[in-house]
Amino acid sequence: MAPGGEMSTQRAEAQVADRSVQLAPPLIQMQGIVKVYPPNVLALDDATVSFADGEIHALVGENGAGKSTLMKVLYGLVHHDRGEIRYRGRPVRFRSPGEAIAAGIGMVHQEILLINEYTVWENIVLGAEPVDRLGRIDRKRARGEVQAIIDRFHFALDPDAIVADISVAARQKVEILKLLYRDVSVLI
Repeated sequence: MAPGGEMSTQRAEAQVADRSVQLAPPLIQMQGIVKVYPPNVLALDDATVSFADGEIHALVGENGAGKSTLMKVLYGLVHHDRGEIRYRGRPVRFRSPGEAIAAGIGMVHQEILLINEYTVWENIVLGAEPVDRLGRIDRKRARGEVQAIIDRFHFALDPDAIVADISVAARQKVEILKLLYRDVSVLI
């Protein structure tokens, strides 16, 4: 306090500014998540996490701690028994990975889910292929879009390489690019 028992003007203004700041809700908030697998295996017991936009997190814990289950719940692969998920401030309950992807949430799985006989670009666009005005897959455009995203993220990948011929590390990059191609904003 300033002499005479009054706060300095700067400090009073700072307190007013602090009270007027409204924090944005977390991008993702999972609260009280419970998952029980049959017959009676408790996988998640009141799990609560929140993630702000632009943050990078790592879930760390022992095998069986529920890390993968929690992320599968968020992604719609596993349905929780209790609790609430909020995404961008709104309650959500994804019934499938397709719904999560449509909302902007993608997941790179521990198991690589690529077709070995297809090229890198074919794997990336699979299920989201661009089509021409007659409804046919536009292969030239698809390959070009994949090359553009490879260049944008500076991945050293040949879009024409057969997946069976590339390294495991390169396959992980393809998995990531599949999601970036679909314009997800959250990458699990």
